[in-house]
Amino acid sequence: MRERQPRVYIMASGFNGTLYIGVTSNLIGRILQHRAVTFGGFTKRHRVYRLVWFEMADTMDAAITAEKRIKKWPRDYKKNLIERENPRWDDLAVGLGLDPLD
Repeated sequence: MRERQPRVYIMASGFNGTLYIGVTSNLIGRILQHRAVTFGGFTKRHRVYRLVWFEMADTMDAAITAEKRIKKWPRDYKKNLIERENPRWDDLAVGLGLDPLD
C-alpha cells in the first residue's frame, strides 16, 4: 500500500533547468504520472520529469499554502531550496524506489 501524505514538490528538466512546483497526497503516483506524460501542458512541453525536492506537510491545506508561497519566490530562492539538500539536482525519485530516468 502506498502512503498518502500531503507533499509539496519540485520537478526539474535537468540540472538548473525548468522547474515545476506541485502538491500531491501520493508523491510516487504523481511522479509516475509526470514520467508517463499522463497529462499534457507545461511538464510535457518542458520535459520536466526529475524530482529534485519535496517536503511533507501535516495537511493538504498546509501543502497548498507552501506550494503557492514557493511559486511566488524568485528563481534563486527556489534554486537555493533545492541545493540545500540536493546540490547536484539528482533525481530523488530513485531513492523512493523508482527506476532512473533514461
